[in-house]
Amino acid sequence: MEGKLRRIPLSRRSHMIGSQSLETGVAEHESALERDFVTLTSFADACAVVTAQPVTVRFRQSGRARRYTPDFRVDWSAGSSELVEVKYRVDLRAGWQHLRPAFAAARRWAHEHGARFRIATELGIRGPRLEAAKRLLPLRNAPVDLALAELAVARARETAIDFIELVDALPASREVALGVVWRLIARGALIVDLSVPIVPGSSVRAA
Repeated sequence: MEGKLRRIPLSRRSHMIGSQSLETGVAEHESALERDFVTLTSFADACAVVTAQPVTVRFRQSGRARRYTPDFRVDWSAGSSELVEVKYRVDLRAGWQHLRPAFAAARRWAHEHGARFRIATELGIRGPRLEAAKRLLPLRNAPVDLALAELAVARARETAIDFIELVDALPASREVALGVVWRLIARGALIVDLSVPIVPGSSVRAA
């Protein structure tokens, strides 16, 4: 079994349905689910490097040469790396017998190269966290009033408070205060539970 870094040829780019500009570069995707995976990954770690179709793993099955290319490699800012296959569950079930040996080969390759291999489906990708990512990512680098931001973080640090209480506590119009709180959540300065939708009663705390 061997693997090598593979550049995506221009002819293959015509099959890509799109790409996303991340803080660490551009990540291409071939499906809506792959697009959502890239969005979620970028939201989880702004410094993560996401590379589409990064390596081809070659292996043998029943005496025949086969090869498999995972959808993404993710190099997280903390230092760990993953090879990731993004699949809808229905496609995973339908093609499991054919895919299983390829996934096993990818898992071995990843282990040998200090990474890990995993499969991501819509069950783990789509949900409240993805919806939050879509809303918050555009706000991550948006300008924010520093005085109001400091006040909001201090208030969230000193007492238990929910989203709308924090908005109302700021000496600004509702529109401006909402913008400050949303931007601070996007930047990670304020923490909310993203496993459920953000609502006026969502608990907010300082990072």
